[in-house]
Amino acid sequence: MNTRGEIGIIACESGKPFAEKILNCLPEIFEKESTPINYKYIKTNETHFANREIKTEILNSIRGLDIYIIQDVANKDLPYSIDENIMSLKTAIDSARRSDASCVTVILPSFPYARQDKAITRECITCALVARELEELGANRVITLDIHNPATVGFFRKAILEILNAKKNICEYVQSNIDLSNLTVIAPDTGAVKNAQKYAEKLQRPLAIVYKQRDYSKPSTVAKTILIGEVQGQDCLIVDDMIATGGTIINVAKTLKENEANKIYVACSLAFLDGEAKQLMENAHKDDIIELVIGTDAVHQPDSFVNNTKWYKEVSVAKYFAKVVFNLNHNVSISKLLE
Repeated sequence: MNTRGEIGIIACESGKPFAEKILNCLPEIFEKESTPINYKYIKTNETHFANREIKTEILNSIRGLDIYIIQDVANKDLPYSIDENIMSLKTAIDSARRSDASCVTVILPSFPYARQDKAITRECITCALVARELEELGANRVITLDIHNPATVGFFRKAILEILNAKKNICEYVQSNIDLSNLTVIAPDTGAVKNAQKYAEKLQRPLAIVYKQRDYSKPSTVAKTILIGEVQGQDCLIVDDMIATGGTIINVAKTLKENEANKIYVACSLAFLDGEAKQLMENAHKDDIIELVIGTDAVHQPDSFVNNTKWYKEVSVAKYFAKVVFNLNHNVSISKLLE
């Protein structure tokens, strides 16, 4: 296999947990492909000054390396905001370019400002702003997971956006741990139908849809939900790209219960669980509304939460990302990995 040079892995401070998982997966992939080990971890100093300015210094030579910069902007373990994590990523990209890396790929398991992807009134399209900043700084490629709007690829003019899909990893867990014989897949809104349909096809189970009417006078608020389909006596798997405040999922689960559904499971690629979401899910679990929430490690959660929360199960996508890194570096197609 022809390669793009030695792989160099750079981890921003908030991206270190996910970077470590990718690094742990790479040896197995190289061995499976019968390929000589061709990667190394690049040490950096990320400085957060008292006035909240940020600087990244690369401590090893990376001239000519195929660089992958990993950042988890939604990391819950560290006190940095999403904007601070974006700035640390930008300083890392600029440092890599100034250090003469041959290629710079950014790994963003969750894409920041992904929901600010259109202008309804006189407002900014911040998702496009982030895309422009990343490519103007010198990122050749950006890898992310289940971005809110796939049309985001159109915001990039120079860099390439690769959108990975957690469906395979989540479905493998569902097939191994949940009885499929009485399961219906649920799309929590009309925008999620296409994604939910893929889950239903993969699991070979029927699909139902919940239509939600939003109250746009309040953020993240649903006024009314309507079920399209049959769930009476069925276990249900609600699938979505993300859980933010949890309000939509709770309303959908209550609607399913009102229609006499049995156990309700939730699966999402990006379990942000912002604000009071964890408490809402805890209460819903105690009230027998939600049985289990399945998320991925694309958003880092504290070990204490992952290991001690009965209603939450984390599925790893690190090996998936590691395989994409390997294929890109070895100029091997990743199209099948994106299905």
